[in-house]
Amino acid sequence: MKNEIHPNYLETTVTCGCGEVFTTRSTKESGSIYVEVCSVCHPFYTGKQRILDTGGRVAKFEKRFGASTTN
Repeated sequence: MKNEIHPNYLETTVTCGCGEVFTTRSTKESGSIYVEVCSVCHPFYTGKQRILDTGGRVAKFEKRFGASTTN
């Protein structure tokens, strides 16, 4: 690596909207980052994710083209 062309890699505190706080490293000079969601509160990571079938689109598709039983 070339000297003095890379940004400083500082310890940074990340604060989530849910209140979770953790430390990581970043090139952001302020030393703190605020995020709206994190792995503690995001539905994908918490297992509370829901699949929404808006207006019966899946049923409408299956009715139109038939439900496939082959893989």
